[in-house]
Amino acid sequence: MTTLPWEITHSVETEASPAFAWNFWTDVTNWDDPPAEFALNGPFAAGSHGTTRMPGQELHWFIREVTPPNAATIEMRLDGATLSFEWRLEGLTGGKTRLTQRIVLRGEKADMYLTEV
Repeated sequence: MTTLPWEITHSVETEASPAFAWNFWTDVTNWDDPPAEFALNGPFAAGSHGTTRMPGQELHWFIREVTPPNAATIEMRLDGATLSFEWRLEGLTGGKTRLTQRIVLRGEKADMYLTEV
């Protein structure tokens, strides 16, 4: 049984301004991760639900929290666990933006979703 959450964090920097990065990222029609296809039912706001479709699989998620234009958390409930995608946008000097994604898996059955690398 997992006693602590499993997590991974990754950041990238872009020449885009924080405002542009936020507006682009919060429009799910811009999300591009083939073969996945993304749909959001409603605005990019806390409580809205979305779907990720992949061949033979459909995943449902919801937006847990939004703090425009800096942060959002998207959460997926699994059997006995929760998978959270925490996004943070940080303005940098020169008008650039750092985008950080933190993925956290927690819950009593979290171990069953982890595989050895």
